[in-house]
Amino acid sequence: MLKKILGIAPKLESDGSYSPSKLALKLGTVDKTDFENISYTKYKGNKSKILVIFTEQKNLKMQNSKLFSTGNHPVEALLPMLHFKNAGFDFEIATPTGKPVVFEMWAFPEKDEYVKAIYKEYKSSFEQPKKLQDFIDTALTESASYAAVFVPGGHGAMLGIPEDKNVGEILNWAHQNDLFTISLCHGPGSLLSTTLNNQKFLYEGYKMAVFPDSVDNMTPKIGYLPGQMPWGLSEKLKSLGANIVNTKSDKTVCLDRKLITGASPLASNELGKLAVETLLEQLK
Repeated sequence: MLKKILGIAPKLESDGSYSPSKLALKLGTVDKTDFENISYTKYKGNKSKILVIFTEQKNLKMQNSKLFSTGNHPVEALLPMLHFKNAGFDFEIATPTGKPVVFEMWAFPEKDEYVKAIYKEYKSSFEQPKKLQDFIDTALTESASYAAVFVPGGHGAMLGIPEDKNVGEILNWAHQNDLFTISLCHGPGSLLSTTLNNQKFLYEGYKMAVFPDSVDNMTPKIGYLPGQMPWGLSEKLKSLGANIVNTKSDKTVCLDRKLITGASPLASNELGKLAVETLLEQLK
């Protein structure tokens, strides 16, 4: 009751899951983003497609068995997409089994006209995405049409995607065909899929920016999470040989070979800019 009065009690949703408290929303979300509407020289080559892998799952079970109402973070997905679109790229939207994309709508920036516009533009694709298996069956032979694979963050990126063999196959395909892999926040959990079936971690020795476990460990105190995380993403990646370049959930972005990563929702705009500048330079 005291937590409720102080505004730090997570909000109970109708399905029994919990979304962040009033205080956590105030501290951790924005009505309007820092998106910079840059007029890039548009890419006009053949590699104009970006595969975006979203989660289709909503509830993440904490150590105390409470469910966190999650999905993909809308800012982490849509801000980079705005930059890609401004630079002339288009998207293939996919989820593991073709179920609709799940967003953390409690984090949607309701006063941001740019974000609202691109969400509306691709809403039908979010509601009816491609299955990853269908992508593998039809598009893996078309690597000449693709520039990158993008996996947005949000805690929901840790649901199903790290254990999905199709994600692992797609990331290996991107790696082998010199495509870029782009991710941020908890999205780099997808990189763990490359270790399935006892394979060596594809990104051993890579520098990357990832949401810090230390911040995830603190957020239950303000009611952002309803309990402690089931496992630590940054520690897991470190244990496999990744070099994490950030210690805070800040605007840090990182480019190492064909991997582009960002630390948190705050890095969404910077990630979009770095990714587009890199793609336009490399795809000349």
